[in-house]
Amino acid sequence: MNAFFLLTLAAAVSMLIVPVAWRLAPRLGMVDLPDPRKIHTAPVPRVGGWGITIGSLVPLLLLYKLDQLLQSFVIGSLTLFCFGLWDDARQIDHWKKFAGQILATGVVVYYGDLYVSRLPFLDMYVLDPVIGKPFTMFALIGVINAINHSDGLDGLAGGESMLSLIAIAFLSYLSDSALVLGIALATMGGTFGFLRYNTHPARVFMGDTGSQVLGFTLGFLAVYLTQVAHTAVSAALPLLLLGLPLADILSVLFQRIRAGMSWFKATRNHVHHRLLDLGFSHFETVVIIYSVHAALVVGAVLMRYQSDIAVAAAYFGIVGLLFGALSYAENRKWTMPRVGPGKRALVPAVVRRWRDATLIRALPLAFIATVVPAFMAISSLWVQEIPRDFGIVAGVLAVVMAVEMARNRSADSLLVRAAIYCSATFSAYLFVTYPGDSGLAVAHATNIGMACVAIAIGIVIRFLSDQKFVTTPTDYLIVFGLLALAAFDSVDIKASSTTQFASYAIVLFYSGELVVSRLTSIRHPFYWAALASLVIMATRSLLFAS
Repeated sequence: MNAFFLLTLAAAVSMLIVPVAWRLAPRLGMVDLPDPRKIHTAPVPRVGGWGITIGSLVPLLLLYKLDQLLQSFVIGSLTLFCFGLWDDARQIDHWKKFAGQILATGVVVYYGDLYVSRLPFLDMYVLDPVIGKPFTMFALIGVINAINHSDGLDGLAGGESMLSLIAIAFLSYLSDSALVLGIALATMGGTFGFLRYNTHPARVFMGDTGSQVLGFTLGFLAVYLTQVAHTAVSAALPLLLLGLPLADILSVLFQRIRAGMSWFKATRNHVHHRLLDLGFSHFETVVIIYSVHAALVVGAVLMRYQSDIAVAAAYFGIVGLLFGALSYAENRKWTMPRVGPGKRALVPAVVRRWRDATLIRALPLAFIATVVPAFMAISSLWVQEIPRDFGIVAGVLAVVMAVEMARNRSADSLLVRAAIYCSATFSAYLFVTYPGDSGLAVAHATNIGMACVAIAIGIVIRFLSDQKFVTTPTDYLIVFGLLALAAFDSVDIKASSTTQFASYAIVLFYSGELVVSRLTSIRHPFYWAALASLVIMATRSLLFAS
């Protein structure tokens, strides 16, 4: 089983499920209505969790042997999914939510036999199962609710979860834990597919179906990684891996208790509310939280073998700086200064003239639309080997794409987009993993070509962008992911190929998004090249594989 095939399949399933679910949302009553505590001002479907959960579980069910532990994970996820559906449709009380969380975590702890046996600062003490199992249920329920309560802005809970999953996936890669790596990558794929529709202004929310399953997954992976798969790491590492959501919910509970309020009463004192009240925009607030959380999860990787005291000190130091800065700004009545429209820096006249020239406007996009499909088609011929699972999926996608093109569907067809994204991802992964006898010259030329495409993308976004393509916090999330991979490179040489693949895939994804958003005909050569690469992959894998 190929790990990146699993991630791609999960993302594709998620991207296909979410649009179907949001069409059903009004009939099922799964629509989030505005209220004074919420940010959105129009009804939004609460069904994004369908894509996260189904997108994550389908690849695992298809590609993994269901041992007792994985069975418990799947049962727990589906239990929370069902209770989440109930809550998203009927707004159930918190006691019913807790009942679902107790059932889900109980299955993992008592049927899957996964529990905490070693605690931070107590290295020589092994926790008795009689204490360890209830403690693990309590901890997992805490993580579930931490992620659930962090879901307050578009892309926030999903982005924080993605950053944690990146770190967990890398640590599992170093420890050779196939189960943790598989679940982490599948969940990343399901979450990425959801984030495609959750950037501000969101077309869909994850709802409790998504936030509870994400929290459960993160808690499950953190416990398994540190207690079973990689016991050499610090027992305090989950603090950094789970990061800001844990600190946020503890801070909120403390403020509610101090004010004599119910623990379960919804309030506007989460970190994201406090940043918004200081005058930061939605975009700025999400990016600030991503930045802090990214610092925590990168720290988890870099400090994985440090003492529990050092890990805890790093966690509370970073979190303390954030909350200290918030309290200082609030006490001083500070607000984010805003520059009026008349004071904004203008684009230099020479740049405006350059930008408005018809030929110059067309060149960067034409370059992208030529180089990217050529890379996809040539790499499918050039690579040494194409695994059979890639060939099967490529064949299915080729048939789907051919049918869509024959029917002359919209150039923005969701199925065609999914096929293009898979073709791009497959091409990048195969080129990096099975380069054949191409030599260093071809590798260097490819790197230079990808760098030129990235520059062209930057020019289009910065100077030629219109409302068809705008940057979002998810773009910054991707940048953080690349920076994390770069940091991992300095830790382990095995990460270099992963960084190269991720860089190629991101450039190809943005290229596809830019080109497809501007095309009006599905018969454009860009689509034919993507179809050709899928056909070549399927043919080579299924007919000529040794």
